[in-house]
Amino acid sequence: MNDTSAKGPLDGVKVVEIQGLGPTPFAAMWLADMGADVVRIQRPGLKPLIPQTFDVLNRGRGFIELDLKRNEDHQKAHVLINKADMLIEGMRPGVMERLGLGPEEFQHSNPRLVYGRMTGWGQTGPLAQSAGHDINYISITGALHAIGTDKPVPPLNLLGDFGGGGMYLVAGMLAALYAAQANGKGDVIDAAITDGTAHLMAMIYSLYGAGLWVDQREANLLDGGAPFYAIYECACGGHMSVGALEPKFYAEFLSRIGINAASLPDQMDIEGWPVLRDTFAKRFGKKTRDEWAVLLEGTDACCAPVLTLSEAPAHPHNVARGTFSTLGNVTQPETAPQLSSYRSSATAGDVHTPIAYEDVRHRWS
Repeated sequence: MNDTSAKGPLDGVKVVEIQGLGPTPFAAMWLADMGADVVRIQRPGLKPLIPQTFDVLNRGRGFIELDLKRNEDHQKAHVLINKADMLIEGMRPGVMERLGLGPEEFQHSNPRLVYGRMTGWGQTGPLAQSAGHDINYISITGALHAIGTDKPVPPLNLLGDFGGGGMYLVAGMLAALYAAQANGKGDVIDAAITDGTAHLMAMIYSLYGAGLWVDQREANLLDGGAPFYAIYECACGGHMSVGALEPKFYAEFLSRIGINAASLPDQMDIEGWPVLRDTFAKRFGKKTRDEWAVLLEGTDACCAPVLTLSEAPAHPHNVARGTFSTLGNVTQPETAPQLSSYRSSATAGDVHTPIAYEDVRHRWS
């Protein structure tokens, strides 16, 4: 059973987070969720890009306001970084060096420091100094081209910022922390969203290289091209997702929606896919989404209702697993993944409140 009173696996790990956007606060949130002591340094009077009642990405840690261009505040940051096990920054390449807080500054004073650098294009390369956002970064990896219908569709900013960015930063930093605990030497993590997104595409590139993936949208098994791995509109206007890839699951799917397999083209006959798609579309149009969910959820038909943001937290499976929690009027995802010995609560602890520099310095002494 999870013990929410237990210390997290990263208990005792001290992290300085330099204020940034998107993937850096996401990475810092994850480290805090796992028990790390994370302190965010942000400039005085910072106004959020998108004002929110409570920014979920800032949970689990407080902040110190420091103007890193002022000598006194610069020295305070220097002191904290020298006490830290990890640092997270998401500036353009060279900015931290110009502030006198680059990784070389701490090679001797804090040789065990794991210095995590999060950028879109990476620390090097012809685009390194260019501005950009998630949609731009995933564009040059082939990932955005592969997602969509008649034109590419941005997969929110999940694929680049948080998948290829924040989680790869976390993975690299934890690997470096493990090594530093063994040999006493820290490392510098160059986490580029372009690199991480390309790495997430490993299986797709493998299939493409083997001649098993066509370089166009909605023409393959996993991109909506296969009628048994697709989304269908129901009578109510809602949608059901179908992922009946394997033959036994496909057979279960056909049985439960009441279609005789003998009346259809073979599942893997690409020429027959338009017939399958049309047949399935007509069948799903005969019932509401919730009626189909009753018939198909919890079976090996591999189907699930497509839920809205307001519906998802109330789904029985999410409720049973505690996948979401609510703080005030803000519903947020709980910590993930679950550990057998520990699970923190996303609604406990700091919710991005100011803290005193001296308090942190003494706590980290």
